[in-house]
Parts: sequence; C-alpha cells; structure tokens
Amino acid sequence: MNTSSDSTIEFRAVEYRVTPDRTLLTGLNLKVNRGETLMLLGRSGSGKTTCLKLINRLLVPTSGDVLVGNKSLQEWDPIRLRRSIGYAIQDVGLFPHYTVWKNVALVPKLEKWESERIAGRVEEILQLVGMPAQDFRHRYPNELSGGQRQRVGLARALAAEPPILLMDEPFGALDPITRAEIQIEFKKLQKKMGKTIVFVTHDVGEALMLGDRIALMESGQLRDVLEPREFLDSSDAVAREYAKVYRAGQQLYRN
Repeated sequence: MNTSSDSTIEFRAVEYRVTPDRTLLTGLNLKVNRGETLMLLGRSGSGKTTCLKLINRLLVPTSGDVLVGNKSLQEWDPIRLRRSIGYAIQDVGLFPHYTVWKNVALVPKLEKWESERIAGRVEEILQLVGMPAQDFRHRYPNELSGGQRQRVGLARALAAEPPILLMDEPFGALDPITRAEIQIEFKKLQKKMGKTIVFVTHDVGEALMLGDRIALMESGQLRDVLEPREFLDSSDAVAREYAKVYRAGQQLYRN
C-alpha cells in the first residue's frame, strides 16, 4: 500500500467548482508516486486538465487539498512551484523568435544557472531527445517538423531538471507514425530519467503503452486506478468500453 511519504503528488478529497451549479471535479483522492508515470485517461470534460491545473496552482480547490512534495499548495510560493515542474503540451508553445537553443535554455536562465552549466545541460538534453545541438541549435521552430518541435518542447520541459513533469495531450497533434515514434522515445527517456509524470490522454493505447498506472476519469470523478495489465480485464463499465475500443482497433490493425 502506498503512503503519503511515497507520493510526490496527492489529491485529498478535492472538489473544484466553477459556479455553484457547475462542478468539474468531485471527491478526488489520488496519489502519484515518486518516479511513476500516471496516465489520466478520459473523454473531453472528464476533469483531466483540471487536475493538471490544480497541481501547478493555476486553479485552487474549492474544497480539499493538493500536496506536492508532501507540502500543501497553500504553503508553496507559486513561482517556485511552477519552476520545479516541467510542462509538455499539445501545441508545444515554443517561442517562434527564439532558436532551438534559446527555447531550451529559457528556464535554466530564469533560474540563474551559470552559463557553462546551461550550455552543458542544453547540449545534453537535446542529445537525449534525438536533436543534436550541432544540427539544430540555430534553427527556429518554423524550420522544424511537427515531431521535431515536440521533441524540442520536451527538451525545454526537462532542461532545468524538474522532478515533476505535467503532460497534456502532448503528442495529440502528430500524425500516427510520428506519434508512435515519439511515444517509443518517450518511454525510453522516462526509464533513463525517472521523473514523476502526470500525463493526460484520451487514447487508451497510449495510456496502456506509457503508463505505470492509469487513472480513469469520467464526469469529474475518479472511476479507478489500475496498472495497464489490469485495465483490459477491469470490471468497471467505463474501463470495459475503453478495452472494447482498444481490442477492436488491435483487430483492425492485425487484419
């Protein structure tokens, strides 16, 4: 059984309401263990992205509490909190007037790292995501493919060595082949780096491939938290629907 000393992120009876009549999250109790990749799986509107925004304090719970590093978000300085977290999102968000090098170096510079340390880290992390600095450092985002921009976005998210990484449908805009390639590289990268990752997706195949555990969300509530090997045999009605779709897709692929 996991204890709070094992968890990097914890939701305790969290509710989030936009208005008295509109609730986005209800009664959320969830622990994310240090070094794991937790997939938040669910349809649009299920509360997945709201969870991410609560972790970095872009939103504040209506009731309940969120802990990061076993410390309530109310005790965190918001700037320090957000700089200790890396972000990878679907539209990447690279600065178009910055080169690849400057985009990746941005957070270390904000953290006032020494120049030599920044240079070493940028070169290291670009190499790690398959974008060698000697080939890409002077390029601008509009000179890159979609997959390359996603890799640079991931490098920027990891550049300042954050212990936590939040990912919101980061590969959703890619074509299927590029997406599969990036997923494979991401899986390898996570094994090397051991970050604590909360990853939002609506793709059950992606959840099964990349997650250590899958948190199934529906209508602002947590249905269940399962390991991938358990998910396809779950008795939960929503999980069974996802499993049905996944197996149908696999059958079409084999045919």
